[in-house]
Parts: sequence; C-alpha cells; structure tokens
Amino acid sequence: MTYRIIGLPKDRFAPFFAMDAQELEKNGMRRVMATSRPGYPCRVSLQDAEPGESLILANFVSLDVAGPYRSAYAIYVRENAAEAQPHVDRLPPVFAGRTLSLRGFDREGMLVRARLAGPGEIEEAIGALFADPAIAGIHAHNAAYGCFAARIERHGEMQ
Repeated sequence: MTYRIIGLPKDRFAPFFAMDAQELEKNGMRRVMATSRPGYPCRVSLQDAEPGESLILANFVSLDVAGPYRSAYAIYVRENAAEAQPHVDRLPPVFAGRTLSLRGFDREGMLVRARLAGPGEIEEAIGALFADPAIAGIHAHNAAYGCFAARIERHGEMQ
C-alpha cells in the first residue's frame, strides 16, 4: 500500500506567533515552552520540539465535516517549524515510540474502521485500513492524549 503523511501548513498558524498572551487567550490559545523531548509534537514539522522551544497550543478542527464525527482537539505548533515534506511510504519522526489511534473515514467523513497501533505496528495498520476501498483517508491521533497527529492519504490522492 502506498501512502502519504502530511503536516499542517505553517501559514495557517503564523499570525498566532505575533500575538501576546492576552490575545492568544482571547482566541483560546496559549504559548508554551517545551520542557522535554518527546512531549511536544509539532503538527507542522511532524517532529517533537526540543526543550526550550516556543510553541502555540491551539484547538484545531481535524475533521471539518457537518456530521457526527466532526473533530477538534488541542495541538502544538512550533514557532520555528519548517513545513514537513510529505512522508511517502515512511513514518514521520513524530510517530516514533507512540501508540496511535488510526481512524479510517469515507469521503463523507463517516468512520468506517479504526485500529490501535503501537510502535512497529503502524505501517501494517495503515495498509490494513487502506485495504478497504471505502476508506478515503486516515486520521492518526495520539492514543494516550487523543490529539490529532497527522492525516494519512492514499499516495497520489488529495483529500
């Protein structure tokens, strides 16, 4: 199975880094400093932040559909993040050592199948989900905290 994992576009978050703490709070966000590695997974670079790096903690709608599976949760974005190149048939660094909840959705945003995958099981689980032609895309979430990690697409298809 050929797949592609993409990070979020940096420009979507750039204006938030110019905001002070009060502006961020009014918009439901906070600036935080990474205190450990791993622990602050950036959704733009698909890498964990280094201790001392500045991040924005924001609510992000990862599945923006008018239906029961619409989903939003907190994510981190590193201030100095470079956009990740798509990871084709390989996992991004941010997945290393994490257990993921992989949720396969159809084109209408309805959940078709889901799998938990621990380290060393993620690629097999992606292949198993994409074996179902009804699954248009997979959303990876960190299993422990529940936050959106990345979108996984069939390679060559845009969602």
